[in-house]
Amino acid sequence: MSESALMQYLPLILIIVVFYFLLIRPQQKRQRERSSLLQSLQSGDQVVTIGGIHGTITAIDGNIVKLRIAPDLEVTFERKSIDSVRRDV
Repeated sequence: MSESALMQYLPLILIIVVFYFLLIRPQQKRQRERSSLLQSLQSGDQVVTIGGIHGTITAIDGNIVKLRIAPDLEVTFERKSIDSVRRDV
């Protein structure tokens, strides 16, 4: 391959490298952090769902999480619907 052909592909290669470091790599990091968060859930954690419902986890069975959102009210959610764990309590 001649040097001029390499110079023609250099901008494309640079764009791909920049795309990887600006978009793909941060997304992979967020996915790993989210997966870690979902795997570390346990009873008693206070969480917020993706719908904005605040509650306390009372039971976890595989991918099913039961949340107490009021003194006598429990609802069932998919584990993946948990958005965050509240640490301010």
